[in-house]
Amino acid sequence: MTHSYLLMAQNNAWANQTLFQAMTSLSNDEFCAKQPGFFPSICATMNHTYEVDLYYIDALFLGGIGVAVFDRVIVEDPKNLAKEQAKADAKLIHFCQVATPQTFNEQRSFIRNDDSMQESVTAILLHLFQHQIHHRGQAHVQLQTAGIAPPQLDEFHLDFERAPTAQKSFE
Repeated sequence: MTHSYLLMAQNNAWANQTLFQAMTSLSNDEFCAKQPGFFPSICATMNHTYEVDLYYIDALFLGGIGVAVFDRVIVEDPKNLAKEQAKADAKLIHFCQVATPQTFNEQRSFIRNDDSMQESVTAILLHLFQHQIHHRGQAHVQLQTAGIAPPQLDEFHLDFERAPTAQKSFE
């Protein structure tokens, strides 16, 4: 089980890096320009996924920061946000590397909509990975609308189809 969550965390980091790499040609103004989608810009979409990562990673590590992670300045430079996201992704990978089978059954507490919530580590991880996939898909369309060819993000797990940039995740 640990191996599967580690692979999902590595895939998550690779997909984020790949998506941000496609954004490198965007100026800050283009990154923050209005785009169709659930969030009004690529910047807003990517900052949202980053914030939610910070929130749940804090809960996983019993960090105690909680909803204060949302009290931050929005990063309007895609290169700077990519660096911050990479740090969060590395922390999530580390969590999955050191987690034991017992860890996945543990409960974590956090505040959601002013209510105290309890969830299993497994549920938090699965939610976090799904949340990322969901919003990367939205950013994918926003990139295309901005005139940038969106990258392929599903070539990670299968040997015959693995992107060369994903290979390092398995070494």
